[in-house]
Amino acid sequence: MTNQQHVEIWHRATCGNSRGALELIREAGIEPLIVDYSNDPPSKERLRQAIADAGLQVREAIRSKEPAYAEQGLDDASLSDDALLEAMLATPILINRPFVFTAKGVRLCRPPELVLEIL
Repeated sequence: MTNQQHVEIWHRATCGNSRGALELIREAGIEPLIVDYSNDPPSKERLRQAIADAGLQVREAIRSKEPAYAEQGLDDASLSDDALLEAMLATPILINRPFVFTAKGVRLCRPPELVLEIL
């Protein structure tokens, strides 16, 4: 039986967590809308809302291990959320992944099994 609920995943094929979440979604019988956010980044407001809906702070949604994080001086604790969001949109690799959206909520699925909470 195929589940028809709408599911969206902000995906990066080279990311193990992203691939794992996508696999779990498909194992549940759902073919999600796959958004390659690195080529098609969300709007600033959509990113801000996704982070809030996932129960995170902006700093929790940024990939601090990416070289661009240090190169851009994003470890500066005085930077505002707006400044961090702008950096994430200018350099989408800095957006942590995968964000998954369903009718039951939004999760940053690290580890991938977190997706099961919202399917």
